[in-house]
Amino acid sequence: MYVKESIIFRMKKIFFILLFTMIWSCDKEPLKDYRQIGGVAFGTSFNITFDDAKTNISEVDIDSLIHAMNKSLSTYIPNSDISKINRGDTTVIVDALFQEVFEKSAKIYLETDGAFDPTIGTLVNAWGFGPEDSLGQMEQGTVDSLLVFVGFDQVRLDNGKLIKKHPETYLDFNANAKGFAVDVIGRFLESKEILNYLIEIGGEIRARGVNSKTQPWRIAIEEPNFDGSRSFQTIVALNNESIATSGNYRKFKIDSLSGEKYAHTIDTQTGYPSKSNLLSASVIAKLDCADVDAYATAFMAMGLEKTKQFIEKHDEIKVFLIYNDGENGLKTFRTENLILEN
Repeated sequence: MYVKESIIFRMKKIFFILLFTMIWSCDKEPLKDYRQIGGVAFGTSFNITFDDAKTNISEVDIDSLIHAMNKSLSTYIPNSDISKINRGDTTVIVDALFQEVFEKSAKIYLETDGAFDPTIGTLVNAWGFGPEDSLGQMEQGTVDSLLVFVGFDQVRLDNGKLIKKHPETYLDFNANAKGFAVDVIGRFLESKEILNYLIEIGGEIRARGVNSKTQPWRIAIEEPNFDGSRSFQTIVALNNESIATSGNYRKFKIDSLSGEKYAHTIDTQTGYPSKSNLLSASVIAKLDCADVDAYATAFMAMGLEKTKQFIEKHDEIKVFLIYNDGENGLKTFRTENLILEN
Protein backbone atom coordinates (compact mmCIF):
# COMPACT_ATOMS: atom_id res chain seq x y z
CA MET A 1 0.00 0.00 0.00
CA TYR A 2 2.73 2.45 0.72
CA VAL A 3 6.40 3.28 0.78
CA LYS A 4 8.47 6.42 1.17
CA GLU A 5 11.52 7.36 -0.87
CA SER A 6 14.47 8.22 1.39
CA ILE A 7 17.49 6.73 3.09
CA ILE A 8 15.54 6.61 6.38
CA PHE A 9 11.82 7.09 5.75
CA ARG A 10 11.14 6.66 2.05
CA MET A 11 8.51 9.21 1.06
CA LYS A 12 5.24 7.61 0.14
CA LYS A 13 4.37 10.70 -1.84
CA ILE A 14 6.86 12.09 -4.25
CA PHE A 15 4.07 14.58 -4.78
CA PHE A 16 5.26 17.65 -2.84
CA ILE A 17 3.16 20.26 -1.06
CA LEU A 18 4.79 23.67 -1.43
CA LEU A 19 4.53 26.04 1.49
CA PHE A 20 2.84 29.25 0.40
CA THR A 21 3.19 31.43 3.46
CA MET A 22 4.39 34.95 3.95
CA ILE A 23 7.56 33.51 5.42
CA TRP A 24 8.90 32.44 2.02
CA SER A 25 7.30 35.26 0.04
CA CYS A 26 9.30 37.37 -2.33
CA ASP A 27 9.16 40.51 -0.17
CA LYS A 28 11.52 38.94 2.40
CA GLU A 29 9.87 40.91 5.18
CA PRO A 30 11.64 40.29 8.53
CA LEU A 31 9.72 38.17 11.00
CA LYS A 32 8.70 39.65 14.33
CA ASP A 33 9.45 37.19 17.13
CA TYR A 34 9.12 34.30 14.66
CA ARG A 35 12.00 31.90 14.13
CA GLN A 36 12.81 29.25 11.58
CA ILE A 37 14.63 25.98 12.10
CA GLY A 38 15.33 23.81 9.10
CA GLY A 39 17.41 20.85 8.09
CA VAL A 40 17.31 17.27 6.92
CA ALA A 41 15.50 14.43 8.69
CA PHE A 42 14.03 11.10 7.66
CA GLY A 43 15.74 11.41 4.29
CA THR A 44 13.94 14.63 3.40
CA SER A 45 13.91 18.30 4.40
CA PHE A 46 12.06 19.89 7.28
CA ASN A 47 11.07 23.46 8.14
CA ILE A 48 9.72 24.72 11.44
CA THR A 49 8.48 28.28 11.85
CA PHE A 50 7.19 29.44 15.20
CA ASP A 51 6.53 32.36 17.50
CA ASP A 52 9.52 32.26 19.85
CA ALA A 53 8.67 35.28 21.99
CA LYS A 54 8.28 33.24 25.18
CA THR A 55 11.08 30.71 25.04
CA ASN A 56 14.16 29.69 23.11
CA ILE A 57 13.87 26.40 21.25
CA SER A 58 17.16 25.09 19.89
CA GLU A 59 18.08 22.80 17.01
CA VAL A 60 19.36 20.35 19.61
CA ASP A 61 15.84 20.03 20.98
CA ILE A 62 14.49 19.15 17.54
CA ASP A 63 17.36 16.78 16.80
CA SER A 64 16.66 14.84 19.99
CA LEU A 65 13.03 14.33 18.97
CA ILE A 66 14.06 13.15 15.50
CA HIS A 67 16.58 10.76 17.04
CA ALA A 68 13.89 9.26 19.26
CA MET A 69 11.61 8.73 16.27
CA ASN A 70 14.36 7.05 14.29
CA LYS A 71 15.33 4.78 17.17
CA SER A 72 11.76 3.60 17.53
CA LEU A 73 10.24 3.52 14.04
CA SER A 74 12.79 3.73 11.23
CA THR A 75 12.98 0.64 9.03
CA TYR A 76 16.11 2.17 7.49
CA ILE A 77 18.12 1.97 10.72
CA PRO A 78 19.24 -1.61 11.52
CA ASN A 79 19.22 -1.20 15.31
CA SER A 80 15.87 0.58 15.60
CA ASP A 81 13.12 -1.15 17.55
CA ILE A 82 11.03 -1.82 14.46
CA SER A 83 14.00 -3.23 12.54
CA LYS A 84 14.76 -5.61 15.41
CA ILE A 85 11.13 -6.70 15.51
CA ASN A 86 11.10 -7.27 11.76
CA ARG A 87 14.17 -9.50 12.12
CA GLY A 88 12.30 -11.62 14.64
CA ASP A 89 13.56 -10.22 17.94
CA THR A 90 10.74 -11.01 20.41
CA THR A 91 12.43 -9.37 23.39
CA VAL A 92 11.91 -5.76 22.26
CA ILE A 93 9.75 -3.64 24.57
CA VAL A 94 8.35 -0.85 22.43
CA ASP A 95 8.25 2.76 23.60
CA ALA A 96 5.32 5.19 23.76
CA LEU A 97 6.05 6.47 20.23
CA PHE A 98 5.75 3.00 18.73
CA GLN A 99 2.63 2.24 20.75
CA GLU A 100 0.81 5.39 19.65
CA VAL A 101 1.60 4.87 15.96
CA PHE A 102 0.49 1.25 16.32
CA GLU A 103 -2.82 2.27 17.89
CA LYS A 104 -3.46 4.99 15.30
CA SER A 105 -2.71 2.50 12.52
CA ALA A 106 -5.08 -0.09 13.98
CA LYS A 107 -7.91 2.47 14.03
CA ILE A 108 -7.45 3.57 10.42
CA TYR A 109 -6.89 -0.02 9.28
CA LEU A 110 -10.39 -0.85 10.54
CA GLU A 111 -11.97 2.36 9.21
CA THR A 112 -10.60 1.80 5.69
CA ASP A 113 -11.31 -1.95 5.56
CA GLY A 114 -7.60 -2.68 5.34
CA ALA A 115 -6.71 -0.18 2.61
CA PHE A 116 -4.27 1.23 5.15
CA ASP A 117 -2.16 -1.63 6.47
CA PRO A 118 1.39 -1.30 7.87
CA THR A 119 1.95 -5.06 7.51
CA ILE A 120 2.24 -4.62 3.75
CA GLY A 121 5.99 -4.11 4.26
CA THR A 122 6.92 -7.56 2.94
CA LEU A 123 5.35 -6.78 -0.43
CA VAL A 124 6.71 -3.23 -0.45
CA ASN A 125 10.19 -4.73 -0.18
CA ALA A 126 9.47 -7.45 -2.74
CA TRP A 127 8.39 -4.89 -5.35
CA GLY A 128 11.57 -2.88 -4.74
CA PHE A 129 10.15 0.10 -2.88
CA GLY A 130 11.43 -0.69 0.63
CA PRO A 131 14.71 -0.89 2.52
CA GLU A 132 15.19 -4.60 1.79
CA ASP A 133 16.23 -6.18 -1.53
CA SER A 134 13.51 -6.70 -4.12
CA LEU A 135 12.61 -10.12 -5.47
CA GLY A 136 12.93 -9.06 -9.10
CA GLN A 137 10.23 -10.46 -11.37
CA MET A 138 7.03 -10.85 -9.37
CA GLU A 139 4.73 -13.69 -10.38
CA GLN A 140 1.26 -14.49 -9.06
CA GLY A 141 2.49 -17.38 -6.94
CA THR A 142 5.09 -15.19 -5.26
CA VAL A 143 2.58 -12.44 -4.57
CA ASP A 144 0.07 -14.90 -3.14
CA SER A 145 2.68 -16.45 -0.86
CA LEU A 146 3.60 -13.02 0.55
CA LEU A 147 -0.01 -11.91 1.01
CA VAL A 148 -0.34 -14.54 3.73
CA PHE A 149 1.84 -12.32 5.94
CA VAL A 150 -0.29 -9.21 5.36
CA GLY A 151 -3.05 -8.20 7.75
CA PHE A 152 -2.87 -5.80 10.66
CA ASP A 153 -5.36 -7.97 12.50
CA GLN A 154 -2.58 -10.59 12.68
CA VAL A 155 -0.37 -8.48 14.96
CA ARG A 156 -0.96 -7.12 18.46
CA LEU A 157 0.83 -5.53 21.38
CA ASP A 158 0.99 -7.48 24.62
CA ASN A 159 2.72 -5.85 27.60
CA GLY A 160 4.87 -3.76 25.26
CA LYS A 161 5.88 -6.65 23.03
CA LEU A 162 4.72 -7.11 19.45
CA ILE A 163 3.09 -10.48 18.87
CA LYS A 164 2.93 -11.68 15.26
CA LYS A 165 0.87 -14.56 13.93
CA HIS A 166 3.50 -15.04 11.22
CA PRO A 167 7.16 -14.36 12.08
CA GLU A 168 7.67 -13.25 8.47
CA THR A 169 5.27 -10.31 8.82
CA TYR A 170 7.18 -7.08 8.18
CA LEU A 171 5.91 -3.89 9.81
CA ASP A 172 6.37 -0.60 7.99
CA PHE A 173 4.86 2.56 9.49
CA ASN A 174 6.40 4.81 6.87
CA ALA A 175 2.98 5.91 5.64
CA ASN A 176 2.21 7.74 8.88
CA ALA A 177 5.48 7.92 10.85
CA LYS A 178 6.63 11.10 9.12
CA GLY A 179 3.31 12.74 9.90
CA PHE A 180 3.65 11.49 13.46
CA ALA A 181 7.09 13.10 13.71
CA VAL A 182 5.40 16.39 12.79
CA ASP A 183 2.97 15.84 15.66
CA VAL A 184 5.72 14.99 18.14
CA ILE A 185 7.50 18.25 17.35
CA GLY A 186 4.23 20.18 17.50
CA ARG A 187 3.38 18.78 20.92
CA PHE A 188 6.84 19.71 22.13
CA LEU A 189 6.34 23.33 21.00
CA GLU A 190 2.95 23.43 22.68
CA SER A 191 4.49 22.13 25.91
CA LYS A 192 6.65 25.25 25.79
CA GLU A 193 3.52 27.41 25.40
CA ILE A 194 4.22 28.09 21.72
CA LEU A 195 0.80 28.34 20.10
CA ASN A 196 1.68 29.82 16.68
CA TYR A 197 3.70 27.49 14.49
CA LEU A 198 3.93 25.59 11.25
CA ILE A 199 5.89 22.33 10.98
CA GLU A 200 6.62 20.71 7.62
CA ILE A 201 8.54 17.49 7.06
CA GLY A 202 8.74 16.38 3.44
CA GLY A 203 5.40 18.01 2.68
CA GLU A 204 3.45 16.76 5.71
CA ILE A 205 2.23 19.77 7.69
CA ARG A 206 0.78 20.69 11.05
CA ALA A 207 -0.24 24.31 11.60
CA ARG A 208 -1.45 26.04 14.73
CA GLY A 209 -2.37 29.65 15.37
CA VAL A 210 -1.31 32.28 12.83
CA ASN A 211 1.75 33.37 10.90
CA SER A 212 3.87 36.45 11.56
CA LYS A 213 1.25 38.70 9.93
CA THR A 214 -1.50 37.27 12.16
CA GLN A 215 -3.03 35.50 9.17
CA PRO A 216 -3.86 31.80 8.80
CA TRP A 217 -1.04 29.72 7.39
CA ARG A 218 -1.55 29.36 3.62
CA ILE A 219 -0.44 26.26 1.72
CA ALA A 220 -0.20 25.69 -2.01
CA ILE A 221 -0.96 22.25 -3.46
CA GLU A 222 1.01 21.40 -6.54
CA GLU A 223 -0.36 20.26 -9.88
CA PRO A 224 0.62 16.74 -11.01
CA ASN A 225 2.91 17.72 -13.87
CA PHE A 226 4.36 14.68 -15.60
CA ASP A 227 7.17 16.63 -17.29
CA GLY A 228 8.90 17.43 -14.01
CA SER A 229 7.86 21.09 -13.93
CA ARG A 230 6.07 22.53 -10.92
CA SER A 231 3.00 24.72 -10.71
CA PHE A 232 0.27 25.42 -8.18
CA GLN A 233 -3.11 23.72 -8.41
CA THR A 234 -4.79 25.57 -5.57
CA ILE A 235 -4.20 27.25 -2.21
CA VAL A 236 -5.76 26.41 1.12
CA ALA A 237 -5.64 28.05 4.53
CA LEU A 238 -4.99 25.96 7.62
CA ASN A 239 -6.88 26.85 10.79
CA ASN A 240 -5.33 24.70 13.51
CA GLU A 241 -5.26 21.82 11.02
CA SER A 242 -2.93 19.26 9.50
CA ILE A 243 -2.51 18.42 5.82
CA ALA A 244 -0.90 15.52 4.02
CA THR A 245 -0.82 14.64 0.34
CA SER A 246 -0.11 11.32 -1.32
CA GLY A 247 0.50 10.88 -5.05
CA ASN A 248 1.55 8.21 -7.51
CA TYR A 249 2.46 10.05 -10.67
CA ARG A 250 6.19 10.58 -10.04
CA LYS A 251 7.22 7.50 -8.10
CA PHE A 252 7.16 4.34 -10.18
CA LYS A 253 9.29 1.54 -11.52
CA ILE A 254 9.51 0.15 -15.05
CA ASP A 255 9.33 -3.57 -15.74
CA SER A 256 12.56 -4.49 -17.56
CA LEU A 257 10.76 -7.01 -19.77
CA SER A 258 7.37 -5.47 -20.53
CA GLY A 259 8.29 -1.80 -20.11
CA GLU A 260 5.15 -1.35 -18.02
CA LYS A 261 5.18 1.30 -15.31
CA TYR A 262 3.95 0.38 -11.87
CA ALA A 263 3.33 2.79 -9.01
CA HIS A 264 4.70 2.64 -5.47
CA THR A 265 1.32 2.25 -3.76
CA ILE A 266 0.72 -1.45 -3.17
CA ASP A 267 -2.88 -2.69 -3.04
CA THR A 268 -3.30 -4.61 0.21
CA GLN A 269 -5.99 -6.82 -1.31
CA THR A 270 -4.17 -7.96 -4.44
CA GLY A 271 -0.52 -7.50 -3.45
CA TYR A 272 0.13 -5.70 -6.73
CA PRO A 273 0.86 -2.01 -7.35
CA SER A 274 -2.38 -0.08 -7.19
CA LYS A 275 -4.05 1.00 -10.44
CA SER A 276 -6.02 3.77 -8.77
CA ASN A 277 -7.41 6.55 -10.96
CA LEU A 278 -6.31 9.07 -8.34
CA LEU A 279 -3.16 11.02 -9.09
CA SER A 280 -3.08 12.76 -5.73
CA ALA A 281 -5.10 12.94 -2.54
CA SER A 282 -4.73 15.86 -0.12
CA VAL A 283 -6.36 15.41 3.27
CA ILE A 284 -6.97 18.26 5.72
CA ALA A 285 -8.46 17.94 9.19
CA LYS A 286 -8.27 19.12 12.79
CA LEU A 287 -6.52 15.84 13.52
CA ASP A 288 -2.96 14.78 14.08
CA CYS A 289 -0.77 14.88 11.00
CA ALA A 290 -0.19 11.13 11.42
CA ASP A 291 -3.90 10.57 10.88
CA VAL A 292 -4.26 12.65 7.71
CA ASP A 293 -1.01 11.10 6.46
CA ALA A 294 -2.53 7.62 6.80
CA TYR A 295 -5.84 8.64 5.24
CA ALA A 296 -4.08 10.15 2.20
CA THR A 297 -2.23 6.88 1.62
CA ALA A 298 -5.38 4.81 2.03
CA PHE A 299 -7.31 6.98 -0.41
CA MET A 300 -4.68 6.48 -3.11
CA ALA A 301 -5.22 2.73 -2.83
CA MET A 302 -9.01 3.04 -2.59
CA GLY A 303 -9.45 5.17 -5.70
CA LEU A 304 -11.88 7.99 -6.41
CA GLU A 305 -15.27 6.38 -5.87
CA LYS A 306 -14.43 4.49 -2.67
CA THR A 307 -12.80 7.62 -1.30
CA LYS A 308 -15.95 9.63 -1.99
CA GLN A 309 -18.02 7.00 -0.21
CA PHE A 310 -15.67 7.07 2.75
CA ILE A 311 -15.65 10.83 3.25
CA GLU A 312 -19.45 10.97 3.11
CA LYS A 313 -19.34 9.26 6.50
CA HIS A 314 -16.43 11.34 7.83
CA ASP A 315 -17.34 15.01 7.65
CA GLU A 316 -14.41 15.85 9.94
CA ILE A 317 -12.15 15.28 6.92
CA LYS A 318 -11.62 17.69 4.02
CA VAL A 319 -10.13 16.38 0.80
CA PHE A 320 -8.83 17.73 -2.48
CA LEU A 321 -8.42 15.03 -5.12
CA ILE A 322 -6.82 15.15 -8.55
CA TYR A 323 -7.75 12.25 -10.81
CA ASN A 324 -7.59 10.96 -14.37
CA ASP A 325 -10.95 11.19 -16.13
CA GLY A 326 -10.18 8.15 -18.30
CA GLU A 327 -9.40 10.23 -21.37
CA ASN A 328 -5.97 11.45 -20.23
CA GLY A 329 -7.57 14.56 -18.80
CA LEU A 330 -7.16 15.80 -15.24
CA LYS A 331 -10.10 16.66 -13.04
CA THR A 332 -10.43 17.69 -9.43
CA PHE A 333 -12.84 16.95 -6.63
CA ARG A 334 -13.13 18.65 -3.26
CA THR A 335 -15.43 18.28 -0.32
CA GLU A 336 -17.91 21.07 0.30
CA ASN A 337 -16.27 21.88 3.63
CA LEU A 338 -12.98 22.74 1.93
CA ILE A 339 -12.76 26.44 1.07
CA LEU A 340 -10.08 27.31 -1.48
CA GLU A 341 -8.11 30.52 -1.36
CA ASN A 342 -8.08 31.22 -5.10
